Amino acid sequence: MTDARVEAIYVANELSGSMHAVHSVRAVSGHGLEGDRYWQAETSSPKKGAPDREVTLIEVEALEAIHREDGIGLGPGESRRNIITRGVPLNHLVNREFRVGEVVLRGIRLCEPCKHLESLTQKGVIKGLMHRGGLRAQIMRDGSVNVGDPVEFSEAG
Repeated sequence: MTDARVEAIYVANELSGSMHAVHSVRAVSGHGLEGDRYWQAETSSPKKGAPDREVTLIEVEALEAIHREDGIGLGPGESRRNIITRGVPLNHLVNREFRVGEVVLRGIRLCEPCKHLESLTQKGVIKGLMHRGGLRAQIMRDGSVNVGDPVEFSEAG
């Protein structure tokens, strides 16, 4: 667990816009990641009731596996996920709280790959990332997330 960390952070200004790497991002409960396409400036927004849109995460190991197993070179930003982790079993964090830097997140559901992701990348991404496409999470405590921050979670469920 000591090697569990943030490898990279990505945000996009528009829904299908290019993801760009940032070294740090502010996470705000009920709003999302500042500067990201799902950021909700107004708390009365219709998407306010969709906490699974606040943050998405994916394991760098999943991206390495899809390359090794399927020959698909999918860069971290191409995964369309916000936080790229290393050493974090994201599938095990559904319905659990965990810390990323100073931020506390709660895993909501798996972030399975979709046709939209495949249309922005390449054929085979859906199959290659099935059940390892990442995690959708809700921000429980505000703060900043930085590249290199530790990811802390309890081994016990």
